[in-house]
Amino acid sequence: MSETQPEQNLPAEAAAPESQPVFARRAGMWSSGAGDTSGYGGLRRDLAMPGRSEGPFGEPHDSVLGRALEVIPALRDARVLFDRDELTIYVPREQLTDVARQFRDDAFLRFEVCVSVSGVHYPQETGSELHVVYHLLSYTHNRRVRLEVTCPEEDPHVPSVVATYPMVDYHERETWDMFGVIFDGHPSLTRILMPDDWKGHPQRKDYPLGGVDVEYKGAKVPAPDNRRSYS
Repeated sequence: MSETQPEQNLPAEAAAPESQPVFARRAGMWSSGAGDTSGYGGLRRDLAMPGRSEGPFGEPHDSVLGRALEVIPALRDARVLFDRDELTIYVPREQLTDVARQFRDDAFLRFEVCVSVSGVHYPQETGSELHVVYHLLSYTHNRRVRLEVTCPEEDPHVPSVVATYPMVDYHERETWDMFGVIFDGHPSLTRILMPDDWKGHPQRKDYPLGGVDVEYKGAKVPAPDNRRSYS
């Protein structure tokens, strides 16, 4: 006897996100000009940033976005990206603290945890080169969403959300350390990975490839700019 399978409510298929114009063409697995030992030397890729996504995206993403637009008017013209079953909402940086608090406190949204804060550097995005991404998790509803803000290199300021999510204290420090984003209102914005007197922010795309030799047990690992070239 065969068992009757329950009818499933499959999410509506969302359209693929639009792409902005190609900003670079890459050869090989790594950046052009570097020694490529991956076996992908003939690979050619066009690089473009994603644009906007249009729903429906399926649940719970449509409900999360709908509720956010209902209770946070500042997001009504916000860019939304839906890719690989993940929802990202772009937030004006001056609205970030209010938006984060609403995502935490609203009973329907209830994203109690900010799992991580990630910095990204896109030099080709004039006026918004630095991005900060907040990965939120709802224990109550078992779902995730991302908030993303941008700022220019000339004005790398973003409000701190430590008052709303105390666990991001170290994450904001790391993003400052690696990318140079200044989190206004952070209780102690100091370096966390690099020495206090280190110059620059090592994960920016324009940071020079260099470093210091590392010695251990009689062996020496040369700095990246002094390693053997395979080209």
